[in-house]
Amino acid sequence: MNPKKQIESLLFISHKPLSLSEISKLVSLDKKETEKIILGLMEEYKQRNGGMVIIQIEDKFQMATSGDTSELISKFVKSEMTGELTKPSLEALTVIAYRGPISKAELELIRGVNCSLILRNLLMRGLIEAKEDKAKGVTIYQITFDFLKFLGLSSQKDLPDFEKLNQNNNLDKLLSSVKNEII
Repeated sequence: MNPKKQIESLLFISHKPLSLSEISKLVSLDKKETEKIILGLMEEYKQRNGGMVIIQIEDKFQMATSGDTSELISKFVKSEMTGELTKPSLEALTVIAYRGPISKAELELIRGVNCSLILRNLLMRGLIEAKEDKAKGVTIYQITFDFLKFLGLSSQKDLPDFEKLNQNNNLDKLLSSVKNEII
């Protein structure tokens, strides 16, 4: 597959900045070649003068909206953040609430679909937070204090049927395959 397309896709789908090392590893290229492609993409987006840009801080890169669309994006984000959650977002949030902390791969295995945009939306709303699990080298997601406050709960264990749903044997078996791949 075309490495340029791969890198562009990674930058588009990622909810966080990606380091040059991460990108290089994912597309199986050395850092110099990866950086050359990224810098080329950055220049293409700049020349195109469209609604998207690739930004860089130190050795990390992220796709973002261009600055001149900020007013429009602010309106859109505000309406997204104040509107009701979609059914898929509620499903993902429920899984995170009952099974978290949970990796994206585990969440996607349970739901059977890509959850990148849903995770981004839930992160922006402050209902979940992302943390690095240094032992496994993955990002894990868990509910926030705001989530508990919104529901009027003092603990995650106060969720209805928490013990039953948190310790589900079928889910444990399903997730063990992902955990073995991660480790």
